[in-house]
Amino acid sequence: MQAKSLVAALLAASAIFSVHAHDLSIDECTEGGDFIKHAALSRDSGLSRDDFISRLHGDLIAIQAFPPELRWFVQDEEDEVLLVSHAERVFDDPESPESHQTDFLQACFDRIAEQAAARDKVQAAQASDTAR
Repeated sequence: MQAKSLVAALLAASAIFSVHAHDLSIDECTEGGDFIKHAALSRDSGLSRDDFISRLHGDLIAIQAFPPELRWFVQDEEDEVLLVSHAERVFDDPESPESHQTDFLQACFDRIAEQAAARDKVQAAQASDTAR
């Protein structure tokens, strides 16, 4: 009986987390892709990696003063890692702006799919637990 209570508690905790976790939208991915494309265009116009990444980190620190729901894209740490890692790639592994944009979009859309699968798994587990 204790094992069932523990499983139910874990499922409830994961459901609470999934409610509060930021799920990316297609619009956010598109905007993020545009940002990465513009990062590559800035690189091509002569902006250095250090200047761009320094400004990006400064902007990320500044927007943390706002509640997550009012922020564009970087609402949690996972969003930040996704955006910063792709911005760094723009300078560390130079390709065309469109190629960087496409790579970002693929990673972002993959994350949307992973988030949906995780949500579905939690909902299925809750439905299964409720049916018992």
